[in-house]
Amino acid sequence: EKLKTLKGYVVKEVKPGIEKGWRRVVPSPEPLDIVEKEAVNDLLKGGVMVIASGGGGIPVKLNGDGSYSGVEAVIDKDRAGFKLAQAVNADKFLILTDVEKAFLNFNKPDQKALDTITVTEAEKYLEEGHFLMGSMGPKMQAGIRFVRWSGKETVITSLDMAAEALAGGSGTHIVP
Repeated sequence: EKLKTLKGYVVKEVKPGIEKGWRRVVPSPEPLDIVEKEAVNDLLKGGVMVIASGGGGIPVKLNGDGSYSGVEAVIDKDRAGFKLAQAVNADKFLILTDVEKAFLNFNKPDQKALDTITVTEAEKYLEEGHFLMGSMGPKMQAGIRFVRWSGKETVITSLDMAAEALAGGSGTHIVP
């Protein structure tokens, strides 16, 4: 309450009745571009494995003089990952999460793992509410965008299963 009054912050109780505490609420704008995309592409051309856009990256705005300033916001990591995949013209979009696959009816007795689904099926499941916006929803949205944009595959899996999933043996694969 003190920071709310002193600084004009918007705050919200974390999870009333579940967790204690408050958090500052900031906007989550759609990422427009990857500022260092040329550097990333140069590194890739040089054979360097690049790991980038973790946590969504640092939100900035372009000033009139060509410099950048930080913005009080948070960028969704999956949407930023899609923008990076576009910037490097990726052959495949790998989205890492804490589960091996996406599921229908997640954590319910009738949950069903998704192996390979078409982009149309992914859109249908998303629209039906199978993927929560605080967890798998943004991953599905980003994966769908990539497939629609590129005509190429998105793979969603855990870090532990990434190599196997890229080889086709695990994960959820969204295909055209």
